[in-house]
Amino acid sequence: MSIPAHAPGARPGEPAGLRQPDPRRKILLVSHKQRRCGVHEYGLNISKALSGSKAFAYIYAECADRDEFYETVARVQPAAILYNYTFVTLPWVRRRIIRKIDVPHIGIIHEGARHAAEVPNTELFHFVIVPDPSLLLHNPLAFKTGRLVPPYINRFPIPEVPTIGSFGFGLEGKGFDELILKVQEEFDQAVIRLHIAFNDIVDPDGAKAVETGHRCRSLVHKPGITIQLSHDFLTHDQLLDFLAQNSLNAFLYAKFEGRGPSSVIDYALAVQRPIAITRSTMFHHILGATPSICVEDASLRQIMDNGINPLLSFIQDWSESLFVWDYDRIVERVLGTQKLPEIRPSAARRAVRRIRSRLGLMPAAGDKRMKASGEPATDAVRVPAGAGSYDPIVLPPGAALNRILDDEARLLYAPALQKLFELAPGAMARKMPRANVQQAFVLDTVARLASGLNAPMILAVGAYEDTASLGLRLLGHRIQEIDPVLNYDLDMFFHKPTTNKGSYDIIFATSVLEHVEDDGLFISQIASLLAPGGTAVLTCDFRDQYKPGDRIPQEDFRFYTRNDLMQRIIPVAVDCALVDPPHWECPSPDFEYAGCHYTFATLVFRKAT
Repeated sequence: MSIPAHAPGARPGEPAGLRQPDPRRKILLVSHKQRRCGVHEYGLNISKALSGSKAFAYIYAECADRDEFYETVARVQPAAILYNYTFVTLPWVRRRIIRKIDVPHIGIIHEGARHAAEVPNTELFHFVIVPDPSLLLHNPLAFKTGRLVPPYINRFPIPEVPTIGSFGFGLEGKGFDELILKVQEEFDQAVIRLHIAFNDIVDPDGAKAVETGHRCRSLVHKPGITIQLSHDFLTHDQLLDFLAQNSLNAFLYAKFEGRGPSSVIDYALAVQRPIAITRSTMFHHILGATPSICVEDASLRQIMDNGINPLLSFIQDWSESLFVWDYDRIVERVLGTQKLPEIRPSAARRAVRRIRSRLGLMPAAGDKRMKASGEPATDAVRVPAGAGSYDPIVLPPGAALNRILDDEARLLYAPALQKLFELAPGAMARKMPRANVQQAFVLDTVARLASGLNAPMILAVGAYEDTASLGLRLLGHRIQEIDPVLNYDLDMFFHKPTTNKGSYDIIFATSVLEHVEDDGLFISQIASLLAPGGTAVLTCDFRDQYKPGDRIPQEDFRFYTRNDLMQRIIPVAVDCALVDPPHWECPSPDFEYAGCHYTFATLVFRKAT
């Protein structure tokens, strides 16, 4: 049996009789019925946000079983179905059930998101969405979104007495006990406000919540410390009001290895009060806040005094409007797929490149010219002791920035290469040595350009595993990084509602251009993002003898030639010109990879003021 479910505005090739008069395409969002549950609340919150979409009609439905699901599908007739999924909350969702509905099925994955982001698997869903902005996407069937910070205006005054709040279910590892003790270590007078609600899934009678509350009360021993405790499940607005009345909201979770981001942070960010956390895996998406908001690094009082400045970038990046934009672009891409993926887990690795190409995804920068010893590491970046500074090399008279990166360049940029090995020895060791001249050139050139600017806006395109970007960050430069594995490709970023065109002083891309199918669009978008007087610094694979059809590495779309760069690439960089006359002569390429002989060229252009 196959149950048809087609949307209004059917794609070419769909039977005309299935079209409906409503011009908006319907997308069904399926969740579960148990209401006192964080996953359920997440489904409600994203449904409310998606109701503001101008591209699709997102329709929310709570289904308890297969029959209710089929009835809902027959009524809605969706173009695609989203599932607010965990195996505990939607146990009836099985492959044999949902595949009878002939539309794309997209799972929103809350548990096991890291695995879903890495390994293609269509045992249940055609595609998955992971609501974890910190994950790296190696699975071409996976998409990721930012978190969703609900819109809220905090009209409550900051309490005169330090007031520390927290909320959650009364389960092990939520850190309520630790918070009581820590507040008493730091304060002689304070109010602790705890909301420990019952949970319909794992604590339906509230026994654990009540037990946790009693234990917390018994831990208060300082006369100036008072505790306020509640258990009733709060509505969305009531919970935000609860958090808004605190001086600081604190969540001292245990490590919880392998768990996804906790939604408590979404609510806490919305009320724009300082947040204190532990280095729990469930908070890994905000560990980059500066100054640190981790109690391992700072006291509650210090975090409170730092205010919300460490949180502002998260509040902006995870706004409701950007969340809707994320979902609209994902659904649009899924609906535009000519053929839904049908692979088995065992064939996943062989199918990655084919599926990525089918979906129009740019190959991930950084997967090229890696040593064969294994997958690039994704360890968190930590500034090494004594990272120090870097003084750009003194270029000899007549040296061009637009040049061939040959052995002569390897000697010239050796100090930059040495600095990269000092800053990031592990990452550099994973690269092929003779290709590292590109990263050395980019590090030196960007550092030189930045040294003459006050707090420059710098954008790294294709930044995943780019040691030039990593090195610049370790040297203290503020770099905004984009990459399909990290967040966006350039075209997605360019059309992101919050992207400011004409605002970047420096844009760089190390060995990315040859990976991009539409390189003309790529260059034109870089030019549009540059501020007046801004500079773009790129490297690319170069062989002046190249002709279309010649052998190239499988990761590349082409090699570049002098004529190609001068006649096809530079003209599409509107209002831009090369910073100097190019020296791209290379009769004898000196680099070999994948059976191909070629070299590297630099492309440095500046936008008119």
